[in-house]
Amino acid sequence: MSRDQVLGFSLLVASVAGLAVCGWLLFFSQWAILMLQLSCFIAMVIVLGITAWIGYTMGTTRPPEPIEETKNEPKQSENVSQQNANGSEKQGSS
Repeated sequence: MSRDQVLGFSLLVASVAGLAVCGWLLFFSQWAILMLQLSCFIAMVIVLGITAWIGYTMGTTRPPEPIEETKNEPKQSENVSQQNANGSEKQGSS
């Protein structure tokens, strides 16, 4: 068995064991309310932490520089409008 497979099966066993312990704590122990509070708090920290990270990244990243068109190439919008005009003339003459 390769090292990656051992790591994968270890993660699988740890996840199932964690779910079993969490289920027992939520449904069969005196700490059910505390577990619900901790689970909710941890979930909110994760979600809002990721949101803050995205906001920080967006706020501190410089906008990309505009791409300058070369003089030899015609603008793409001009090509599209010319193609549309030629296509409508051909359809109208049929």
